[in-house]
Amino acid sequence: MYYYVMPSHDIRRNLATEEYLMYNRTFDEPLVLFYYEEPSIIVGRNQNTQEEINQKYIDDNNIVVTRRRSGGGAVYHDLGNLCFSFVLDTKDAKFGDFKTFVSPIVDALHKMGATTAEVSGRNDMLVDGKKFSGSAMFKHDSKIYVHGTLMLDVDLNVVTQALNVPADKIASKGIKSVRSRVTNLKPYLDEEYQLIDVPKFRDTLLKNLFKVDDLTEIKTHEVKISEEEEQQIQDIYDTVYNNWDWVYGSSPAFTVQKRQHFNSGTIDARLNVKDGIIENVTFFGDFFGPSDVHEIETQLKGIKYDRASLNTIFAKIDLSQYFLGITKEELLDLLA
Repeated sequence: MYYYVMPSHDIRRNLATEEYLMYNRTFDEPLVLFYYEEPSIIVGRNQNTQEEINQKYIDDNNIVVTRRRSGGGAVYHDLGNLCFSFVLDTKDAKFGDFKTFVSPIVDALHKMGATTAEVSGRNDMLVDGKKFSGSAMFKHDSKIYVHGTLMLDVDLNVVTQALNVPADKIASKGIKSVRSRVTNLKPYLDEEYQLIDVPKFRDTLLKNLFKVDDLTEIKTHEVKISEEEEQQIQDIYDTVYNNWDWVYGSSPAFTVQKRQHFNSGTIDARLNVKDGIIENVTFFGDFFGPSDVHEIETQLKGIKYDRASLNTIFAKIDLSQYFLGITKEELLDLLA
Protein backbone atom coordinates (compact mmCIF):
# COMPACT_ATOMS: atom_id res chain seq x y z
CA MET A 1 0.00 0.00 0.00
CA TYR A 2 1.07 3.58 -0.72
CA TYR A 3 0.06 6.69 1.24
CA TYR A 4 -0.04 10.45 0.91
CA VAL A 5 -0.64 12.98 3.69
CA MET A 6 -1.97 16.19 2.16
CA PRO A 7 -0.35 19.38 3.48
CA SER A 8 -3.28 21.62 2.51
CA HIS A 9 -6.23 22.46 4.78
CA ASP A 10 -8.40 23.60 1.85
CA ILE A 11 -10.97 20.96 0.88
CA ARG A 12 -11.00 22.18 -2.72
CA ARG A 13 -7.28 21.62 -3.15
CA ASN A 14 -7.44 18.29 -1.35
CA LEU A 15 -10.21 17.06 -3.64
CA ALA A 16 -8.22 18.31 -6.63
CA THR A 17 -5.16 16.38 -5.40
CA GLU A 18 -7.24 13.27 -4.86
CA GLU A 19 -8.67 13.57 -8.37
CA TYR A 20 -5.26 14.12 -9.94
CA LEU A 21 -3.77 11.06 -8.28
CA MET A 22 -6.73 8.91 -9.31
CA TYR A 23 -6.85 10.08 -12.92
CA ASN A 24 -3.15 10.45 -13.68
CA ARG A 25 -1.12 8.14 -11.49
CA THR A 26 -0.83 4.36 -11.73
CA PHE A 27 -0.03 2.34 -8.60
CA ASP A 28 0.76 -1.35 -8.29
CA GLU A 29 -0.74 -1.38 -4.79
CA PRO A 30 -3.73 0.37 -3.13
CA LEU A 31 -3.33 4.04 -2.20
CA VAL A 32 -4.56 5.64 1.03
CA LEU A 33 -4.85 9.41 1.47
CA PHE A 34 -5.40 11.46 4.63
CA TYR A 35 -6.37 15.14 4.88
CA TYR A 36 -8.24 17.62 7.07
CA GLU A 37 -9.42 21.15 6.42
CA GLU A 38 -10.84 24.43 7.58
CA PRO A 39 -14.67 24.66 7.97
CA SER A 40 -16.30 23.52 4.75
CA ILE A 41 -19.33 21.79 3.27
CA ILE A 42 -19.01 19.21 0.52
CA VAL A 43 -22.14 18.26 -1.40
CA GLY A 44 -22.54 15.07 -3.40
CA ARG A 45 -22.31 14.94 -7.18
CA ASN A 46 -26.08 14.57 -7.63
CA GLN A 47 -27.28 17.13 -5.11
CA ASN A 48 -28.82 20.57 -5.50
CA THR A 49 -26.39 22.72 -3.54
CA GLN A 50 -28.84 25.50 -2.70
CA GLU A 51 -31.25 23.07 -1.05
CA GLU A 52 -28.63 21.36 1.09
CA ILE A 53 -27.06 24.35 2.80
CA ASN A 54 -27.95 27.36 4.94
CA GLN A 55 -26.36 29.94 2.66
CA LYS A 56 -26.69 32.91 5.01
CA TYR A 57 -25.06 31.04 7.89
CA ILE A 58 -22.29 29.85 5.57
CA ASP A 59 -21.63 33.37 4.28
CA ASP A 60 -21.66 34.84 7.79
CA ASN A 61 -19.18 32.23 9.03
CA ASN A 62 -16.87 32.04 6.00
CA ILE A 63 -17.51 28.34 5.38
CA VAL A 64 -16.18 26.99 2.08
CA VAL A 65 -18.66 25.13 -0.14
CA THR A 66 -17.69 22.73 -2.92
CA ARG A 67 -19.01 19.69 -4.74
CA ARG A 68 -17.29 16.30 -5.07
CA ARG A 69 -17.31 13.82 -7.96
CA SER A 70 -18.88 11.04 -5.91
CA GLY A 71 -22.52 10.61 -4.90
CA GLY A 72 -23.94 10.61 -1.39
CA GLY A 73 -25.05 13.44 0.85
CA ALA A 74 -23.68 16.78 2.03
CA VAL A 75 -21.16 16.73 4.89
CA TYR A 76 -19.56 19.35 7.13
CA HIS A 77 -15.82 19.35 7.83
CA ASP A 78 -13.66 21.34 10.20
CA LEU A 79 -10.22 20.92 11.73
CA GLY A 80 -11.62 18.33 14.14
CA ASN A 81 -12.49 15.98 11.29
CA LEU A 82 -10.08 13.62 9.50
CA CYS A 83 -10.79 12.59 5.91
CA PHE A 84 -9.51 9.40 4.34
CA SER A 85 -9.51 8.01 0.79
CA PHE A 86 -8.71 4.59 -0.60
CA VAL A 87 -7.96 4.10 -4.30
CA LEU A 88 -7.98 0.57 -5.77
CA ASP A 89 -8.21 -1.06 -9.18
CA THR A 90 -11.68 -2.25 -10.10
CA LYS A 91 -10.36 -5.82 -10.29
CA ASP A 92 -9.66 -5.60 -6.56
CA ALA A 93 -12.88 -3.89 -5.47
CA LYS A 94 -16.62 -3.82 -6.16
CA PHE A 95 -18.55 -0.57 -6.59
CA GLY A 96 -20.92 -0.14 -3.66
CA ASP A 97 -18.96 -2.43 -1.32
CA PHE A 98 -18.19 0.19 1.33
CA LYS A 99 -17.64 -2.36 4.09
CA THR A 100 -14.57 -3.91 2.48
CA PHE A 101 -12.99 -0.49 1.96
CA VAL A 102 -13.53 0.90 5.45
CA SER A 103 -13.08 -2.25 7.55
CA PRO A 104 -9.35 -1.54 8.10
CA ILE A 105 -10.32 1.83 9.61
CA VAL A 106 -12.83 0.16 11.94
CA ASP A 107 -10.23 -2.40 13.02
CA ALA A 108 -7.79 0.41 13.87
CA LEU A 109 -10.45 2.24 15.89
CA HIS A 110 -11.13 -0.92 17.88
CA LYS A 111 -7.45 -0.98 18.87
CA MET A 112 -7.76 2.62 20.03
CA GLY A 113 -10.65 1.78 22.33
CA ALA A 114 -13.74 2.44 20.20
CA THR A 115 -14.78 -1.20 20.49
CA THR A 116 -18.39 -0.58 19.43
CA ALA A 117 -17.39 1.06 16.13
CA GLU A 118 -19.03 -0.70 13.18
CA VAL A 119 -19.96 -0.35 9.54
CA SER A 120 -23.70 0.24 9.25
CA GLY A 121 -26.21 0.71 6.46
CA ARG A 122 -24.92 1.40 3.00
CA ASN A 123 -22.08 3.83 3.78
CA ASP A 124 -21.94 4.86 7.46
CA MET A 125 -19.79 4.00 10.46
CA LEU A 126 -21.38 4.09 13.90
CA VAL A 127 -20.22 3.95 17.48
CA ASP A 128 -22.82 3.05 20.13
CA GLY A 129 -25.42 3.47 17.40
CA LYS A 130 -24.43 7.06 16.51
CA LYS A 131 -22.86 8.12 13.25
CA PHE A 132 -19.27 9.39 13.24
CA SER A 133 -18.43 8.71 9.60
CA GLY A 134 -20.02 8.77 6.17
CA SER A 135 -18.41 7.54 2.96
CA ALA A 136 -18.92 8.08 -0.76
CA MET A 137 -17.61 6.25 -3.80
CA PHE A 138 -16.57 7.13 -7.35
CA LYS A 139 -15.41 5.11 -10.35
CA HIS A 140 -13.13 6.28 -13.15
CA ASP A 141 -11.88 3.93 -15.86
CA SER A 142 -10.23 1.01 -14.05
CA LYS A 143 -10.11 2.63 -10.61
CA ILE A 144 -12.51 3.02 -7.71
CA TYR A 145 -12.03 5.37 -4.82
CA VAL A 146 -13.96 5.66 -1.61
CA HIS A 147 -13.51 8.66 0.64
CA GLY A 148 -14.99 9.32 4.02
CA THR A 149 -14.99 11.36 7.20
CA LEU A 150 -13.89 10.54 10.74
CA MET A 151 -15.39 12.96 13.25
CA LEU A 152 -12.81 13.08 16.00
CA ASP A 153 -13.72 16.42 17.61
CA VAL A 154 -16.02 18.35 15.24
CA ASP A 155 -18.09 21.35 16.36
CA LEU A 156 -21.50 19.65 16.23
CA ASN A 157 -23.36 22.93 16.82
CA VAL A 158 -22.18 24.17 13.43
CA VAL A 159 -23.32 20.98 11.68
CA THR A 160 -26.96 21.58 12.63
CA GLN A 161 -26.88 25.21 11.49
CA ALA A 162 -24.86 24.92 8.27
CA LEU A 163 -26.69 21.97 6.72
CA ASN A 164 -30.34 21.89 5.74
CA VAL A 165 -31.29 18.21 5.88
CA PRO A 166 -34.64 17.35 4.21
CA ALA A 167 -37.36 16.37 6.68
CA ASP A 168 -38.25 13.20 4.76
CA LYS A 169 -34.73 11.89 5.13
CA ILE A 170 -34.75 12.49 8.87
CA ALA A 171 -38.14 10.85 9.29
CA SER A 172 -37.10 7.80 7.28
CA LYS A 173 -34.38 7.06 9.81
CA GLY A 174 -36.77 7.36 12.74
CA ILE A 175 -35.00 10.28 14.40
CA LYS A 176 -35.94 13.85 15.32
CA SER A 177 -32.83 15.84 14.46
CA VAL A 178 -29.46 15.72 12.81
CA ARG A 179 -27.72 16.27 16.15
CA SER A 180 -29.24 13.08 17.61
CA ARG A 181 -27.65 11.01 14.87
CA VAL A 182 -24.02 12.11 15.00
CA THR A 183 -21.23 11.99 17.54
CA ASN A 184 -17.52 12.57 17.87
CA LEU A 185 -15.13 9.66 18.28
CA LYS A 186 -12.93 11.13 21.00
CA PRO A 187 -15.18 10.20 23.98
CA TYR A 188 -15.09 6.55 22.89
CA LEU A 189 -11.30 6.23 22.65
CA ASP A 190 -9.05 4.92 25.41
CA GLU A 191 -7.82 7.38 28.03
CA GLU A 192 -4.40 7.70 26.38
CA TYR A 193 -6.10 9.23 23.31
CA GLN A 194 -8.33 11.76 25.07
CA LEU A 195 -5.93 14.63 24.32
CA ILE A 196 -5.08 13.46 20.81
CA ASP A 197 -5.32 15.99 17.96
CA VAL A 198 -6.14 15.23 14.34
CA PRO A 199 -2.51 14.93 13.08
CA LYS A 200 -1.64 12.43 15.83
CA PHE A 201 -4.92 10.60 15.22
CA ARG A 202 -4.02 10.36 11.52
CA ASP A 203 -0.54 9.06 12.27
CA THR A 204 -1.91 6.48 14.69
CA LEU A 205 -4.29 5.21 12.00
CA LEU A 206 -1.44 5.08 9.48
CA LYS A 207 0.69 2.99 11.82
CA ASN A 208 -2.21 0.63 12.39
CA LEU A 209 -2.94 0.31 8.68
CA PHE A 210 0.69 -0.47 7.88
CA LYS A 211 1.24 -2.46 11.09
CA VAL A 212 4.36 -0.52 12.09
CA ASP A 213 5.49 1.23 15.27
CA ASP A 214 7.13 4.20 13.57
CA LEU A 215 6.21 6.01 10.35
CA THR A 216 9.87 6.16 9.34
CA GLU A 217 9.49 2.46 8.57
CA ILE A 218 7.13 3.22 5.66
CA LYS A 219 8.78 6.28 4.12
CA THR A 220 9.45 4.32 0.93
CA HIS A 221 5.67 3.94 0.53
CA GLU A 222 5.03 7.69 0.65
CA VAL A 223 3.81 9.32 -2.58
CA LYS A 224 5.75 12.34 -3.84
CA ILE A 225 4.20 15.09 -5.97
CA SER A 226 6.37 17.14 -8.34
CA GLU A 227 6.13 20.89 -9.01
CA GLU A 228 4.72 20.15 -12.45
CA GLU A 229 2.02 17.96 -10.91
CA GLU A 230 1.23 20.68 -8.37
CA GLN A 231 0.43 23.01 -11.27
CA GLN A 232 -1.90 20.43 -12.80
CA ILE A 233 -3.61 20.08 -9.41
CA GLN A 234 -3.98 23.87 -9.30
CA ASP A 235 -5.68 23.74 -12.71
CA ILE A 236 -8.21 21.20 -11.37
CA TYR A 237 -8.75 23.41 -8.33
CA ASP A 238 -9.48 26.44 -10.54
CA THR A 239 -11.67 24.78 -13.16
CA VAL A 240 -13.63 22.41 -10.92
CA TYR A 241 -13.66 22.67 -7.14
CA ASN A 242 -13.35 26.46 -6.91
CA ASN A 243 -15.65 27.04 -9.90
CA TRP A 244 -19.15 28.41 -9.23
CA ASP A 245 -20.56 26.57 -12.26
CA TRP A 246 -19.48 23.23 -10.78
CA VAL A 247 -20.40 23.97 -7.17
CA TYR A 248 -23.73 25.73 -7.70
CA GLY A 249 -24.58 25.85 -11.39
CA SER A 250 -27.89 27.23 -12.66
CA SER A 251 -31.18 25.64 -11.64
CA PRO A 252 -33.88 25.00 -14.27
CA ALA A 253 -37.38 26.40 -13.89
CA PHE A 254 -38.93 23.34 -12.29
CA THR A 255 -42.56 22.57 -12.99
CA VAL A 256 -42.76 19.08 -11.50
CA GLN A 257 -40.93 17.83 -8.41
CA LYS A 258 -41.02 14.20 -7.24
CA ARG A 259 -38.99 13.25 -4.19
CA GLN A 260 -38.67 10.02 -2.21
CA HIS A 261 -36.20 8.46 0.21
CA PHE A 262 -35.37 4.81 -0.49
CA ASN A 263 -33.17 2.48 1.56
CA SER A 264 -30.39 3.14 -0.97
CA GLY A 265 -30.72 6.92 -0.97
CA THR A 266 -32.94 9.87 -1.85
CA ILE A 267 -33.99 10.77 -5.40
CA ASP A 268 -35.28 14.29 -6.06
CA ALA A 269 -36.50 14.54 -9.67
CA ARG A 270 -37.31 17.88 -11.32
CA LEU A 271 -39.12 17.84 -14.66
CA ASN A 272 -40.21 20.49 -17.14
CA VAL A 273 -43.17 19.17 -19.08
CA LYS A 274 -44.82 20.94 -22.03
CA ASP A 275 -47.72 19.57 -24.01
CA GLY A 276 -47.28 16.24 -22.25
CA ILE A 277 -43.66 15.93 -23.42
CA ILE A 278 -40.62 16.01 -21.11
CA GLU A 279 -38.52 19.00 -22.12
CA ASN A 280 -35.97 18.65 -19.35
CA VAL A 281 -35.35 16.46 -16.31
CA THR A 282 -32.73 16.68 -13.58
CA PHE A 283 -32.06 14.12 -10.87
CA PHE A 284 -30.75 15.39 -7.54
CA GLY A 285 -30.13 13.31 -4.44
CA ASP A 286 -27.61 11.31 -2.43
CA PHE A 287 -28.00 8.10 -4.44
CA PHE A 288 -24.99 6.19 -5.78
CA GLY A 289 -24.08 4.81 -9.19
CA PRO A 290 -20.84 4.28 -11.14
CA SER A 291 -22.17 6.14 -14.23
CA ASP A 292 -23.22 9.76 -14.71
CA VAL A 293 -26.98 10.18 -14.22
CA HIS A 294 -26.92 12.86 -16.94
CA GLU A 295 -26.99 9.99 -19.45
CA ILE A 296 -30.53 9.05 -18.32
CA GLU A 297 -31.60 12.69 -18.22
CA THR A 298 -30.66 13.02 -21.89
CA GLN A 299 -32.58 9.88 -22.87
CA LEU A 300 -35.77 11.12 -21.19
CA LYS A 301 -35.92 14.38 -23.13
CA GLY A 302 -38.63 14.43 -25.75
CA ILE A 303 -40.66 11.45 -24.53
CA LYS A 304 -44.25 11.43 -23.31
CA TYR A 305 -44.63 12.01 -19.60
CA ASP A 306 -46.49 8.81 -18.75
CA ARG A 307 -45.64 5.51 -17.10
CA ALA A 308 -45.66 3.46 -20.32
CA SER A 309 -43.17 5.73 -22.07
CA LEU A 310 -40.90 5.88 -19.03
CA ASN A 311 -41.07 2.10 -18.72
CA THR A 312 -40.05 1.68 -22.37
CA ILE A 313 -36.95 3.80 -21.80
CA PHE A 314 -36.03 2.20 -18.47
CA ALA A 315 -36.36 -1.30 -19.95
CA LYS A 316 -33.38 -0.49 -22.18
CA ILE A 317 -31.22 0.83 -19.37
CA ASP A 318 -29.26 -0.87 -16.58
CA LEU A 319 -30.60 1.40 -13.84
CA SER A 320 -28.14 0.01 -11.28
CA GLN A 321 -25.44 1.97 -13.09
CA TYR A 322 -27.17 5.18 -12.00
CA PHE A 323 -29.37 4.37 -8.99
CA LEU A 324 -27.67 1.55 -7.09
CA GLY A 325 -30.18 -0.46 -5.04
CA ILE A 326 -33.29 1.25 -6.49
CA THR A 327 -35.48 -0.84 -8.79
CA LYS A 328 -37.20 0.11 -12.03
CA GLU A 329 -40.62 -0.20 -10.42
CA GLU A 330 -39.61 2.06 -7.53
CA LEU A 331 -38.35 4.68 -9.98
CA LEU A 332 -41.51 4.43 -12.08
CA ASP A 333 -43.69 4.79 -8.97
CA LEU A 334 -41.75 7.92 -8.03
CA LEU A 335 -41.90 9.63 -11.42
CA ALA A 336 -45.34 8.62 -12.65
